[in-house]
Amino acid sequence: MAKDLFNRYIWLVDTIYRAGRITFEEINVRWLRSEMSGGEYIPLRTFHNHRKAIEDMFDINIECDKRDGYRYFIENAEDMEKGGVRSWLLNTFAVNNLINESHHLKRRILFEDIPSGRKYLTPIIEAMRDNAVMEMTYQSFWSPAPHSFEVEPYCVKVFRQRWYVVARRVNDGKLRIYSLDRICDLRETDRKFVYAKDFDPQKYFEASFGIIVDEDYGVEKVKVKVYGGQYKYLRALPLHASQREVETEDGYAVFEYRLRPTYDFRQELLSHGSDVEVLEPQWLREEMRQIVERMREYYE
Repeated sequence: MAKDLFNRYIWLVDTIYRAGRITFEEINVRWLRSEMSGGEYIPLRTFHNHRKAIEDMFDINIECDKRDGYRYFIENAEDMEKGGVRSWLLNTFAVNNLINESHHLKRRILFEDIPSGRKYLTPIIEAMRDNAVMEMTYQSFWSPAPHSFEVEPYCVKVFRQRWYVVARRVNDGKLRIYSLDRICDLRETDRKFVYAKDFDPQKYFEASFGIIVDEDYGVEKVKVKVYGGQYKYLRALPLHASQREVETEDGYAVFEYRLRPTYDFRQELLSHGSDVEVLEPQWLREEMRQIVERMREYYE
């Protein structure tokens, strides 16, 4: 019963969010097309109970505009459009509901596999919830053997099909980033830690392209010139939140970023091959040129 109610809440939020504004009658028309309905309308009183439960559970307010024909809408819907965990959860559950309703579509909907989240993601999130210190056995790609130490898990982040945890090492007090697929063993201890109230996960990664937070690189302006139709892809899916299109001509566009040009960002630029040219800063342009020269030597 609880699962059915939860799925109803997800369906309702997703339906109103995608519609923008919708009447109660229009909601019920769409509800009847759902297998969850069982061919029965949602009673008005039940609908209002669902609204209250959604507000309590997801902190999402479904408001009614009486002047617009009693149309319902999501208050501050732009917050959901910015992403974050609410948006991710709602998207995940909404798609899951749709797939479960349409069994014949399951083999026609393909997802990326994220193997690193299978074993350790849940216990890490539980430790974050309980502010519990964890003992981790970890082996990086650069270490010949695994080693064990205690950490205080602060936040988790997914990037390029890998889950990572930002954790404070107990022995030196430093924040570090660990890939879940390099964890050999993990267990929760009976000790608690005090989560740093001034730590903001969003701000921590604000100047990063992906998962690398390397303060040896300062935050600076990076300009790249993107040729051909490739700039349309970057326009539709920005590489970073700071991306701005500062110049557009036939055949190319110039994008500007404010970030730390760390290894993962440089690798991303290289992945676009000859479609991307770094204009500034000069040191980065020169470094990219040297990489391209080394690559050319491999094929001689």
